[in-house]
Amino acid sequence: MTDQSAGLAGMTLAEHPEPHAAINDVVIEVHAAGFVPTELDWPSTWADRSGRERAPSVLGHEVAGVVTALGYGTTGLSPGQRVFGLTDWHRDGTLAEYVAVEARNLAPLPGDVDFTVAASLPISGLTAWQGLFEHGRLRAGQSVLAHGAAGAVGTMVTQLAREAGAYVIGTGRAADREKALDFGAHEFLDLEHDSLDDVAGVDLVFDVIGGDVQRRSAAVVRPGGTLVTVVGLAEARPAGGLAVDFVVESDRAQLVEIVQRVRDGRLRPNVDTVAELADAIAALNPTGRRNGKTVIRVRP
Repeated sequence: MTDQSAGLAGMTLAEHPEPHAAINDVVIEVHAAGFVPTELDWPSTWADRSGRERAPSVLGHEVAGVVTALGYGTTGLSPGQRVFGLTDWHRDGTLAEYVAVEARNLAPLPGDVDFTVAASLPISGLTAWQGLFEHGRLRAGQSVLAHGAAGAVGTMVTQLAREAGAYVIGTGRAADREKALDFGAHEFLDLEHDSLDDVAGVDLVFDVIGGDVQRRSAAVVRPGGTLVTVVGLAEARPAGGLAVDFVVESDRAQLVEIVQRVRDGRLRPNVDTVAELADAIAALNPTGRRNGKTVIRVRP
């Protein structure tokens, strides 16, 4: 857990009361937890829904584990069942031995998918799915400019878009080229040395960067195309097109689709680092740049 002033460097391992299952909740015995560094910038990390401070906070919102208890009225899941999913932003998170989660935010986890893999999927997978198909209305034959194509979200965007029949142009730093192409980008644009002006008439821009890159990207969207962004309010709108900013939401049906693609080899997870809970503080404070998910294995 940590508080807002201490940040990641001030994280500590501490005893915490075991959660109880409220109405429509389940308690999960956590086997693996995913983490997104931007959690520290989310207001929901430090306050509950009524605005009351809840620091120190337990971080992490991606979970894979086993159901141990059901709250009143909970249906669709059972004790002993393997599950994975996304926890509520305003609650304590998944970097713990147990976590309470609304049952609707979880999906069954097939026995042939490792907990570590499953914990890497919810935020990246759902973000990519919702940005492409719900907000971007992607169709076969269209083109996608996928920023951060070697990152946790970008590799999901690339794979899902390509499977849907889209032509994918990945972006990133020069060092990201090989990884972006390996995950399925048809071509790669080095944002440090290449010009976005070389790209024209794309149907969909998937923005994970914002700022000047987002503004320049809006200019390469064809009339009627869409720019989707996950970094706050959209600052630029394509001429004759649409700009959509969104926050990822849990969706059981989409989680099922995503994990099925992992099972049959259509979707590869992008896990950069796996560490045990005892080593979580060091793992979440990396000394170098990472391109992929950090997953904490709570139970061997």
